[in-house]
Amino acid sequence: MPFFLGVAIYILFKVLYRGFYVVNQNERAVITVFGKAKRVKDSLEFRNVSKSLRDDERERYNYPELQVVMPGGPYFKWPWEKVHKVSVATHTSNMAFDPEFPDANKNNTILEAITKDQLNIELTGQVRYQVSENNLYAYLFGVKNPIAHVMGYFVSVLRERIANFEGNPTVIGDLEGSAEIFQGANISINDLRKNLADINDHMDSECAVSEARYGVVLEASLITGIDPPPEVESALAAINTAYNQVSSDISLAQAAADQRIVQSKRAVEIEMLKATSETEQLNLLAGELMSLKEHGGKPALDAYVRNAKLALYGQAKTIYKSE
Repeated sequence: MPFFLGVAIYILFKVLYRGFYVVNQNERAVITVFGKAKRVKDSLEFRNVSKSLRDDERERYNYPELQVVMPGGPYFKWPWEKVHKVSVATHTSNMAFDPEFPDANKNNTILEAITKDQLNIELTGQVRYQVSENNLYAYLFGVKNPIAHVMGYFVSVLRERIANFEGNPTVIGDLEGSAEIFQGANISINDLRKNLADINDHMDSECAVSEARYGVVLEASLITGIDPPPEVESALAAINTAYNQVSSDISLAQAAADQRIVQSKRAVEIEMLKATSETEQLNLLAGELMSLKEHGGKPALDAYVRNAKLALYGQAKTIYKSE
């Protein structure tokens, strides 16, 4: 009898001691009964978690909604129940991080990618993510290592974007044909550096499906560095210098041409104003002579002509008279 009483006391102590648990502020918990998680509904469609998925993916990643234990406690569980705690705090990691292979990507520090012009470049940056409270089933039970899946998906999307990225042809002002002139001078790594913000936005948009697939929300990605191999860096610098010099020469030539065009237009406008002024004077004089002839007749017009001749005679140094 004492043996069975001791066993009963031990089991009771074990149940009571291990039956209580606490959920911290940055944690969420899910309870499983004999391995099956407690569910609220068998679908997540109403939470719009899968709105970023394609139609053919919605059925595959339609995970159930679970009962989530919020921060607090102490809570009690039975021995046949198991508590799965998940941290929902925001995490930041290097974009070259591979949780399954610590030696990959140069010890998880630098990510390599190939550009459209077959240049092997090195990328550095960070990824910020957190576990989705709306899809804990995918994180806990959907895949074995969700962080590895998310980082692998992120890297594949980034490398695909780098491999297909192409900058727009450069046009210098309104110079016709300049796009064709500099088509070959558009080095892809320079375009990537100039469009880092667009690439980061593209990554955020493409990785929005990670919440529905893996239960992890990629909040932001920040690519901070794009570097070419050391053996081609000097060559790229020389190409950039030549490209900038040609661009500067074309800009100066176009500015000089524009200035000459403006000066020519100004000169034409001035001559036109002078001609208009002289024409107006002749028109006014003709009108006055017509009025003089109408009111004074031919004698008045002859007197005007005689007076005009006298004024001219006074200014002339030599007068020739034909017989």
